[in-house]
Amino acid sequence: MNTEDKRTAPCEVNVASETGRLRAVLLRRPGVEIERMTPLNAANALYSDILDKPTVDAEYENFCGVLERWTKVYYVKDILQELLKDQAVRAYLVSESLRHDGRRRLTGMTPSDYALAEQLRSLDDAKLAEVLIEGYENPTWDGRSDNRYLLHPLYNLVFTRDASSTIYNRVLINAMSFEVRERESFIYESIFRHFFGAQTLNAIDWDPAARTEGGDVQIASPDLLCVGQGIRTNPKGIEYLAQTFAKERDHFNILVQELPMKPESFIHLDMVFTFLSQHHCMAFEPMLRKEGIFADKDTTLIKIDNGQISYHRVGNMLDGLRQLGWDIEPVLCGGSDPWVQLREQWHSGANFFALGDGKVMGYRRNTHTVDALDKAGFSVLNAEDIIAERVKMEDYERFVAVFPGSELPRAGGGARCMTMPIWRD
Repeated sequence: MNTEDKRTAPCEVNVASETGRLRAVLLRRPGVEIERMTPLNAANALYSDILDKPTVDAEYENFCGVLERWTKVYYVKDILQELLKDQAVRAYLVSESLRHDGRRRLTGMTPSDYALAEQLRSLDDAKLAEVLIEGYENPTWDGRSDNRYLLHPLYNLVFTRDASSTIYNRVLINAMSFEVRERESFIYESIFRHFFGAQTLNAIDWDPAARTEGGDVQIASPDLLCVGQGIRTNPKGIEYLAQTFAKERDHFNILVQELPMKPESFIHLDMVFTFLSQHHCMAFEPMLRKEGIFADKDTTLIKIDNGQISYHRVGNMLDGLRQLGWDIEPVLCGGSDPWVQLREQWHSGANFFALGDGKVMGYRRNTHTVDALDKAGFSVLNAEDIIAERVKMEDYERFVAVFPGSELPRAGGGARCMTMPIWRD
């Protein structure tokens, strides 16, 4: 599937590892929403800069082009447009989107807001799908005031990883930590319940203060989750996961890494740690050594045994994995130079996405990280060569497919952030 206007039938929903052969993934090709940021609203949109869309588009085409040659790719807008044929789904998404947008979240809906809801519900499927993602402009905007949008854009929807997470045969609809991203969860809940027919979970239904985000949740194996705890996923969110699996599994483990609250490059676990294969991971060395900004950050192994939950402090992520029988070696983000490690981590140098065991993709700009992968036995393949079929990924036992990234990394995420796996072997 090469364009968002082609419908694809729903597939199985099941992800039991980070490195199983990828069979289906959910993406959002960046749209007009990223051009609706200015220096004045970028920080509220959780961006540190504004982006050049033509460059973003070119870079993203290389990214999704690799995925389309490996697996089934679903696009959010395509599915959303299909769902809007259902009047109940249409009404729900319009009302919830308005209710959780901007000032209405605090002051409630006004008569003019209800009139706007009627207006939005009258749009055709394609236009309404566009509006729910890209925003709805105020026809009376004066060109100067801050009320340009009656429904604000979803600036972060390109990061399909965060608002939902396939966990085994269910989907965790994540309780987002920032208001600007709340509406993403309603869209994903509708997609997974009504299109894929999946069972969903949500920490906020257990405790309104619980928060989880997909960048912090890694499905290491059928009996192990690795989870980040920081500004996006909080202790109550992790407790929800522990309580949920304690009720369902005789034996289960959650390995938790505490993260710094700032700067923004450390917002999720997958910004400092990702799985490359069953025996390799990408890691930010200061996190492993507990140095610098990670000097006081705990690593905790939560063990579930016949309904009993216990907590055990471990040295670091590798120590915790090895206690559980994992034979895993780290490849260092940025290589061995501490200054380069900081530079490349800033631009998602640890944020790799596995297409299969030992088959990964990430930004080409992080040259020292890519060199470290090369030395670890991962053949370096250029996205342009893959798309042009000059090389075939299937010919390599281990590889890293690298794609260009000058603007995309400035949005604050990498290959794992921009992918939401639906089905893996």
